[in-house]
Amino acid sequence: MQMISTHTHNHQIFLAKRSSFKCQSSPLNPASSKPTSNITRSTLKPATDHHHDFTRKHLANLEKLILQTKQPEPPQPADQPVHIKNPSNVHGLAMLEGLNLARTWPEMKAAEEMSPRHLNRLKRLLSKTAEYSPRNNLGSRWREYHGSNDWAGLLDPLDENLRREVVRYGEFVQAAYHAFHSNPTFSEEEAAFPRRHVALPDRCYKVTKSLYSTTSVGLPCWVDEVAPDLGWMTQRSSWIGYVAVCDDRREIQRMGRRDIVISLRGTSTCLEWAENFRAQLVPMSNNKPVNPEDPIAEGPIPKVESGFMSLFKTRGAHVPSLAESVVEEVQRLIKLYKGEPLSITVTGHSLGSALAILVADELVSSCDAAEPPPVAVFTFGGPRVGNRAFADRVNSKNIKVLRIVNNQDVITKVPATFVDERLEQKQRETERGSRLGGILNSLSYSHVGTELRLETKMSPYLKPNADVACCHDLEAYLHLVDGFLSSNCPFRTNAKRSLVKLVSEQRSNVKQLYTSKAKALTLNLESRGGLLSPMSCLPSPS
Repeated sequence: MQMISTHTHNHQIFLAKRSSFKCQSSPLNPASSKPTSNITRSTLKPATDHHHDFTRKHLANLEKLILQTKQPEPPQPADQPVHIKNPSNVHGLAMLEGLNLARTWPEMKAAEEMSPRHLNRLKRLLSKTAEYSPRNNLGSRWREYHGSNDWAGLLDPLDENLRREVVRYGEFVQAAYHAFHSNPTFSEEEAAFPRRHVALPDRCYKVTKSLYSTTSVGLPCWVDEVAPDLGWMTQRSSWIGYVAVCDDRREIQRMGRRDIVISLRGTSTCLEWAENFRAQLVPMSNNKPVNPEDPIAEGPIPKVESGFMSLFKTRGAHVPSLAESVVEEVQRLIKLYKGEPLSITVTGHSLGSALAILVADELVSSCDAAEPPPVAVFTFGGPRVGNRAFADRVNSKNIKVLRIVNNQDVITKVPATFVDERLEQKQRETERGSRLGGILNSLSYSHVGTELRLETKMSPYLKPNADVACCHDLEAYLHLVDGFLSSNCPFRTNAKRSLVKLVSEQRSNVKQLYTSKAKALTLNLESRGGLLSPMSCLPSPS
């Protein structure tokens, strides 16, 4: 009995819905439909009624257009050629414009696909699965990607193969950060070992040498008594990077050569920060003027920042200088792999960028091979290193430098120059201002190499007013490189790089919509074991 009553009740509901359905208007021809009842009309909201009228109007125009295209064509004489009617006639085009289809179905922009509403994409970017740009065979073009033509035609728009190479070298620097912060202390026993354990991002490479830098400044002895817990922050010699070489036959064949990588981290200790602030220009040790009383008489003298030169040339109590150790190891590798096509790639972030350019200059100056391997430098967030004469010196040695620069990164704008570089160049080009140009050259800093300029504002995930630390962070740099298409295009929608490290390190600079969605997805992925463990992330401290 209960089943019969339930069935009767459902039948009455169906009849009621069916009667209300009959009262609705036709979607294609509102004029031919029956008017709605007063009860139905009174229940509609004014905004909804207006939207319905708007939709009916355009659908009616669409119906007229369809009916017009169905009208039969007038018969043509047999001797006349048959002309196919162009559907895009003037009248039909006017009708299509009158439909205003863009308002009915709005265009989907690229940024919309990266909206927090698209949880599947955000879930993939927060998942454990790592995606990379395709490893294409560089073959005969490897010299081009290594900068033989100063990366002409590869930067804007950014070539897919070059993007992957830049990100890969940036991850080598992240490995240097990770290895240092895992064991920042330095002892005499450790100096006896040729290398420490480094978790390289690319298993095709193996570490062959650890590199150390030593400051020429030190803290007073009483500092250790007052603050004994400072430890590694005040040590003069610190592990700063490594030398690695590609040791996989398949990868060597893919790249077209055997690659030697020198990777250098950025500033991490107190004494390294002290060296960064020693911004006076000093002549390079192997380029002294012939007449010290008149240094301009023999032309502009290449000069570099005092602090950078100190970290590069100073010997430690138990380790050689950075310049000595890197030259010794690279020369050993060149002799070991004599007869093979080789390349030398130096990469660094922040302070490591400045030291990377000095390393490249030293390698070319001290190389005694008949045909030295080409040297390229990939830097991230690097400051100015020396004056214009030093930049000319690097260029004259055929050292290729690609500077990856975030426009909002203040580190790339220091040390500050006394005069604008364009004004200095104009002074040097005029005969009357040659001596003045030499004076300005000795007082001003200048950048080296080719520039790939990025913008924090281009990322759909980062806040446009991100702080200084975020704009200089290495992981943020790699995030921007991975999404960069060209200077006039938005962030690419098929970016491969995971957001886990970016969100964990720069959560305060990630847009709130994404952090809230990421938090919910993180809990869900953690319960399923699919989230990348923070311990496996390579940190890139600011």
